Amino acid sequence: MNDAVAITTAEAEPDWQRLHPATLALAVVKLGPRSLQFLPAVAALGFTGNWIWIVPAIGAFLLISLAAAWFQWLRFRFLVGGDEVVIESGVLSRQHRTIPFDRIQDVSIEQGLVSRALGIAKVGFETGAGGKENDASLDAIALDSAQALRTTIRAHRSGEVAAPVATADASEAPPFVEDRLLFAMTPRQLLIAGLFNFSLAALAVVGAGMQFFDGLLPFDFNVFNPMDWINIAEDYGLDQWLLAHRWIAGVGAALSLLLIGFASGIATMFFANWDFRLTREPRALRRTRGLTTRTDVAVPVKRVQAAILVTGWFRQRFGWHELRLQSLASDGEKERDHQVVPFAKLGEIDPVLSEVAIRRPDAGQAWQHSHRIVALGPITGAVCATIGGGVALYLGNEVGGLGLVAAPLIALIAFWAARFHRWADLGEQVAIRRGAWKPKMTLLPHASVQSVDLKSDFILRPLGLATLVFGVPGGSSLATHEIPAIPLAAAIDLRTRILAARARS
Repeated sequence: MNDAVAITTAEAEPDWQRLHPATLALAVVKLGPRSLQFLPAVAALGFTGNWIWIVPAIGAFLLISLAAAWFQWLRFRFLVGGDEVVIESGVLSRQHRTIPFDRIQDVSIEQGLVSRALGIAKVGFETGAGGKENDASLDAIALDSAQALRTTIRAHRSGEVAAPVATADASEAPPFVEDRLLFAMTPRQLLIAGLFNFSLAALAVVGAGMQFFDGLLPFDFNVFNPMDWINIAEDYGLDQWLLAHRWIAGVGAALSLLLIGFASGIATMFFANWDFRLTREPRALRRTRGLTTRTDVAVPVKRVQAAILVTGWFRQRFGWHELRLQSLASDGEKERDHQVVPFAKLGEIDPVLSEVAIRRPDAGQAWQHSHRIVALGPITGAVCATIGGGVALYLGNEVGGLGLVAAPLIALIAFWAARFHRWADLGEQVAIRRGAWKPKMTLLPHASVQSVDLKSDFILRPLGLATLVFGVPGGSSLATHEIPAIPLAAAIDLRTRILAARARS
């Protein structure tokens, strides 16, 4: 009888699991950034002459940090049930959280460089409860268990027979099934994308680094300054020849700028989008990418609110575009739009758009233009720059001449760019185009619009114009969705049809 009671008790005991022991190794890696907060204390010991205490202080810091990480690992456990995930955490204050599968909008899997070497992954649960602080995560579990957990939740939400629950034993985990591939990036495509991703920001970083380490260099040299190239040539007896051909120093400096800009663009693209894959699942588009940090996130199809096509003035000449999807599901803290196609031709983008029931305008689509009054703001700024430059010159400051030269250029560019404010009604969606240097086209389904504000002011009203501002859930990091300065009658008609479509849905 006692044996029967013991068996019953063992069966009733929940199968709690702990994070992978490699979590402690990750804690050691995280000590690097955290140690920066400890540097002021170490510096204070040095300034006060207590050098003998620096090594013990660093040792105490490491010991306390590792002990805290061990206690957190020991007090963290989770349970995967038939229809929910339960998480208990906290050393001094315990927190018990239950997350039903039905509330989980997405299960993301992320692997950093160390995590990939250890075969573990971070699993994030997006609940859509309003803000990243309301989501939950498992910092380090076996990769097979992470994939099995995702498969279990997907099967539950799809109404299928639930897959076996993820366990610590990877051999019991269900196999991970690859879904239909929509788009992938090859190394060649990454290289081309990197060349178009020329980054001027890297030049500032290199320049700042050279200034910072200038005292450590055996010579004074600025890679961006042609005169420094001449000084280096003097050490090799080539200064007279180089002075006779000064254009070579200029070319060398220009090539340095280009090399650093292109190299940084290529490196950024390779690190961010290595082995980029976009697959179609029953309920979502899944994106995996990354060289050092491997991320795996999903974009639920029903939560997509708009599609945004972005390109550049130069890359557009070659037909390259980027596709982002505005969704109710966030894409982390740094960007609110999901980049689902980083760099591709329109023929490769169209199949992805069709999966979310959004289409591009045809080549022969008739576009309507916003009024040139949209250039009034920059032109007003140019006028102010002209006045300011004139006042500066009057007071004897020659820098004011720059304002007089730049102001007409600003006004002309603004007036020219105004012609790129266009829009078109495609029946069930509206398309908005704007931008000359970085053209952007927003494809906005009528059913996604929650509100349409019709705005006019003392400038637009006499001209019979109005601006439509669309309220779309999720928000875009690129800009608000609006059609500025269009005829009032057209604005009222479009607003009425969009709200009617919203009511039907």
